[in-house]
Amino acid sequence: MSKIIVTEFLSLDGVMEEPAWSLIYWNDAIAKFKKDELFASNAHLLGRVTYQGFAAAWPDHKDEEGFADRMNSLPKYVISSTLEKGEWPGTTVIRKDVPNEIAALKELPGQDLLVAGSSILVQTLIQHNLVDEYHLLVYPVLLGKGKRLFTDGIGKHDLRLIEMKSMGSGVVLLVYAPDRKKTT
Repeated sequence: MSKIIVTEFLSLDGVMEEPAWSLIYWNDAIAKFKKDELFASNAHLLGRVTYQGFAAAWPDHKDEEGFADRMNSLPKYVISSTLEKGEWPGTTVIRKDVPNEIAALKELPGQDLLVAGSSILVQTLIQHNLVDEYHLLVYPVLLGKGKRLFTDGIGKHDLRLIEMKSMGSGVVLLVYAPDRKKTT
């Protein structure tokens, strides 16, 4: 059974939108974490907006570490009611019955399904109790406005801390898993 891993760059005030603000904090520790996370995954699970951004950026990207090859070679599941077809090779578009389709993906053998960005998709996953881990890179910046990871309407969800690690440059990695025994 696969796990759904939500991985996000967050400002200290919880903003996840357009994380270009995170680039000045990038370092070797964050790069290693993101590479290890990607290589531990078996597929991307993305919302349409994030998918389209990735599909525009990654197919022509090359690097010596193999990150781009891994990004491009993994299966991609994109959740969209408007996207007709995926142009990025290996893309499957899921249009209907999203919670059940994603639950079925979790039943497939293999590694994790990695969800980056994709705020609307993440809200759906949270509401349907489908997230298995949150990998949150919290940056030392207050943005004051923008899309937030956790919004009104998702309900109460208890989490337990699995890992906490300083990544240098003021960034902290927080890894949480749902504590389904406590969540009602």
